[in-house]
Amino acid sequence: MSGKPTPMMEQYLALKAEAGDALLFYRMGDFFELFFDDAKRAAAILDIALTTRGEHDGMPVPMCGVPVHSAEGYLARLIKGGARVAIAEQTETPEQAKKRGGSKALVARDIVRFVTSGTLTEDALLEPRRANLLVAVAPMRGGVGLAACDISTGETVLEECSEDAVDAALARLGASEIVAPDDVELNDATPRPRSDFRSEEGERRLKALHGLAMLDALGDFTRPMLAAAAGLFAYLDHAGRGTLPFLQPPTLRASGDHMAMDAATRTSLEILQAQSGGRDGSLIACVDRCVTGAGARQLAEDLSAPLAAKVLVDARHSAVRHFHADPLLRADLRAMLKSLPDIGRALGRIVAGRGSPRDMGQVRDGLDQARRIRDTLRASADLPSLLQTACAGLGGHAELTDLLGRALVPSPPTERSGGGFIAEGYDHALDDLRETSGNARRAIAALEAKYREETGVVSLKIKHNKVLGYFIEVPAKHGDSLMAPDSGFTHRQTMAGAVRFNSLGLHEEASRIAQAGAHALAAEEAHYEDLCARIVERRNAIAATAAALARIDVSAALAERAAEGDWTRPEILEDPCLEITGGRHPVVESALAKTGERFVANDCTLGTDDRLWLIGGPNMGGKSTFLRQNALIMLLAQAGSFVPATKARIGLADRIFSRVGASDNLARGRSTFMVEMVETAAILAQATPRSFVILDEVGRGTSTYDGMALAWAVVEAVHETLKCRCLFATHYHELSRLADTCEALSLHHVRAKEWKGDLILLHELANGAADRSYGLSVAKLAGVPPPVLRRARAILDKLEKGRAETGGLAAGLGDLPLFAASMAAEESRTDALHSALAEADLDALSPREALDLLYTLKAQVDETKV
Repeated sequence: MSGKPTPMMEQYLALKAEAGDALLFYRMGDFFELFFDDAKRAAAILDIALTTRGEHDGMPVPMCGVPVHSAEGYLARLIKGGARVAIAEQTETPEQAKKRGGSKALVARDIVRFVTSGTLTEDALLEPRRANLLVAVAPMRGGVGLAACDISTGETVLEECSEDAVDAALARLGASEIVAPDDVELNDATPRPRSDFRSEEGERRLKALHGLAMLDALGDFTRPMLAAAAGLFAYLDHAGRGTLPFLQPPTLRASGDHMAMDAATRTSLEILQAQSGGRDGSLIACVDRCVTGAGARQLAEDLSAPLAAKVLVDARHSAVRHFHADPLLRADLRAMLKSLPDIGRALGRIVAGRGSPRDMGQVRDGLDQARRIRDTLRASADLPSLLQTACAGLGGHAELTDLLGRALVPSPPTERSGGGFIAEGYDHALDDLRETSGNARRAIAALEAKYREETGVVSLKIKHNKVLGYFIEVPAKHGDSLMAPDSGFTHRQTMAGAVRFNSLGLHEEASRIAQAGAHALAAEEAHYEDLCARIVERRNAIAATAAALARIDVSAALAERAAEGDWTRPEILEDPCLEITGGRHPVVESALAKTGERFVANDCTLGTDDRLWLIGGPNMGGKSTFLRQNALIMLLAQAGSFVPATKARIGLADRIFSRVGASDNLARGRSTFMVEMVETAAILAQATPRSFVILDEVGRGTSTYDGMALAWAVVEAVHETLKCRCLFATHYHELSRLADTCEALSLHHVRAKEWKGDLILLHELANGAADRSYGLSVAKLAGVPPPVLRRARAILDKLEKGRAETGGLAAGLGDLPLFAASMAAEESRTDALHSALAEADLDALSPREALDLLYTLKAQVDETKV
């Protein structure tokens, strides 16, 4: 096709222009075909064969394809591979095309839908236990609006945040896809025209969608929120080609309703994903005992956004306690929940026009089971308020479940094109059509027996295919006997080993079957549309039931986890305290249990007069684990869970910050130390007296002088300026001198002992400062070669000797300049540096001034040496 493109290729190129950067699935019969660069990209992602079809501009056209009947699996792999896909369907049959434009008319095609990571509804494309959020971001002068929705269930949330809090908000939401105005720089966002993000349009669309004259009943939405909603609606219009999916009335998320965490903290605490990248090893993998996908998704949301209001946290704890105290009720209820279909997602597909008879059956079965769960809960005494509210959302569907129960077969099929999903007895006219069709098939069998007898050909068969319909087939050696003009048979097709015929009797019976079957299918399709309309009418009530079932599942699952791990109900307070007795790290404890090892529990008590703990001790001694376990206990408590501790009294935190461990972010040009400093700076800028902060080894990524100075200054800032609850782990045991000047700081260490040259890590927390860091002992445990260890011991002895020789240096300064000086003094210049230090009046200097002086003296000694 080196000249003018064929009509088919012209049609393809026009549709590809509409698809833009999306891969175009071009329907050709039973296949979706891809061409040109789309074919190359798809073939690489899917690992399928790349072929060619004709030529374009003198070059072969690359092509690959996937079968329509299995397209969902290929779509899932393409979406996971980062692609967007435009589906171009045939919008008319070949017969309609021929009638419209003659025998050579091209079948009309159009893009019916864009499939993107945030607009999925199909089961095969979704993770059952993970929400699939699409988020629109709308920066405006007054703030940044966020509109988030999961179109598989219709859940929608609007919120507003400051510009510097956008990253934290997006990290909390964990969006599958983000859209933003094309004039905004936002990593990984799909750009859309700024004109899509107009608050007036967002307000108009919300009113129209939910049939409201005013939005006051839904909440006091700000202009940035409405602008984000407008951008969300515009993108969904684009993806659905003008058809909106199911969207529930939006929930207003106000600032301060939930505990805030930035992206670094979420990564550090491994809430929904381990740092290795998978779910295994994360907090949710350790906690999740939900028996439904909807419950697991709700639990993930709870852990991502713990509550900040005492009354709401207490309500969740009371629901968990109710199930924890009644194991028989919990077991019965979980067994009932386990059989529940995912009615929220089934509803989403039905409302979006992508449903199936199976989805309707899931709605029927789910609503029926919801009624039984409601009755079981109501029979339970002293039902907490949260469960009472959930019960109220489980009923009111009797009429719909009765209708669906009468209308549908027990196990409806996933495809409706073949019929067979409307139950017998629901429509007598349909039953008659089916009986006619059934009788005709029996007549076909009788006709086959009759023709065998008349012709004497015992191998004669009546068959059916999509091309010929019904036909008579005999082996080729018997073909001539049926060819006679007076035989009553009409030749249709000669095959290699068989000959096919028609007959008047067969034609009549086939017509009866086709007519009855077509009418039956039409009748079932009409019933399907009517049942869908009935479900859509009650979409909000059904969605409320799905949400109530998810909340019940979460409460029962957390009770199961508490019973399994001997977790306790925390006492929630408004005061900024943290009193944990026998606290354990839930993930580490679970991992140790698999090997038969026991986790060593530790206490933590932070209050107004003792709000900052400085924790020393050796590497691998458990400092980082202790820091994280207390942050996780606080997070679990405010999410509504019991906690892994013997006893816990927890003052609500507005934010949790975790700076524990760091790695390079080379893509953004940041070294490990830069990442550490960025995270530390965020804490110092954003933490409040109601926050909880864990800091581990601040300053370790740079020189001893700079690192110790930074650690010293950060501790002072946390104590004097932030005044928040903080656990600060460090190897700089010289910082223990801060206890003399910081009245709310106390010293602690993880215990270790040396026995016959070996280090024994006890993983116990003790009061008081660490006497040393046991660095060489840990290096031995790690397998550092003995010659290196011996050399390190010699160097350490020399440094410690130099430190002892400058004994008067510490007055008023602690060990900070002493340690820095001794580390700076190599053997060849120790005497010169000590002489210079002896002449300086160090006692009159601040630590920072002392360090500056040390730098100056060191430089002078170095220069003299050169």
